[in-house]
Amino acid sequence: MGLNATFVTIEVGVGLWSHSLALLADAGHNLADVLSLLLAWGAVVLSRRQPSVKRTYGLRKATILASLSNGALLMIAVGVIGWESVHRLMNPTPVAAWPMLLTAAIGVVINSATAMMFMHNDHDLNARGAFLHMLTDAAVSAAVVLGGVVMLVTGGFSWLDPVLGLGIVVVILAGTWGLLRDSANMALDGVPPGIDMHKVSTWLTTQPGVTSVHDLHVWAMSTTETALTAHVARPDNADQDAFLARARDELKAKFGIDHCTLQIESQPGASCPLYADPAA
Repeated sequence: MGLNATFVTIEVGVGLWSHSLALLADAGHNLADVLSLLLAWGAVVLSRRQPSVKRTYGLRKATILASLSNGALLMIAVGVIGWESVHRLMNPTPVAAWPMLLTAAIGVVINSATAMMFMHNDHDLNARGAFLHMLTDAAVSAAVVLGGVVMLVTGGFSWLDPVLGLGIVVVILAGTWGLLRDSANMALDGVPPGIDMHKVSTWLTTQPGVTSVHDLHVWAMSTTETALTAHVARPDNADQDAFLARARDELKAKFGIDHCTLQIESQPGASCPLYADPAA
C-alpha cells in the first residue's frame, strides 16, 4: 500500500506536467488498487474475529464483500478513464514522452513486486483480486512505456496517448469481470467456483447406508472457506459418529468443504417436510 500510494502521487504529478492521459489513467487505476489493498487488508483482519451471539459465523464474509467492492471500484475507474480517453482522442494534446516513459517504467517495477507478494495465494478470491490488480497494473504500465518509446521514435503520434487510455480500459475490464462475477455469486450465497453440486450430491448418495440426499446447500463463508448442509436419509445409522467423521473428512479432502453439517434421518418421508421423493 505504501509503495503504490507513493507511486500514485508521483504518477499524477508527472501526468499533469507532461499532459499524459495514459499516465493519469494509470494513476486512477493504481489509486483504485490502493483502495482495494486497503479493503482486502481490512477484510482479512475482520475475518479473523471470533463468532459472537449476534454473528455466529463471525465476520468471515467481509473478505467476499471486499472482493466485490474491489471489482466495483475498478468498474468506476473504467468509466472515468474511458470518458476522458474519448474526449482526448477527439482533441489531441501534445505529450512529453520522456517523463511519461520513465514514470511508467517505475510503475512496472513497483506493480510487479507487489503482485509477487500475492502470487502464492490464488486459492483465496480476495488475494487473487489483489494479485490480478497488481499484475494488470504492471502490464498497463508496460504498455505506457511502449507508447512513450513510439512517441519518442516518431516525434509525434499524440493520438497514441488516449488510445493507450482506451487500451487500459479494455485490460481492466478483461481482468475484472471474472472477479466481479465470482464475488457477486459468493455474496448471494451461490455455489463457490470449482465445486460441482452434482458430484457432491452423487458422492453423498453413494456413501454406505445412504438411500437419498435432500435439502443440500453449499455456499461460501469467506473467500477461503466453504460450508455445506444436507439432510441424509440413512435408515441403518448405528455407526452415526463414525459416518459423520468420515463424511466430514472426505468432503474436505475431495471438495474443499470446511464446515459440514449433516442431518441424518432414518425415516425421511415421515419426519422431514423438505423431503422430496426421488422416485416422484
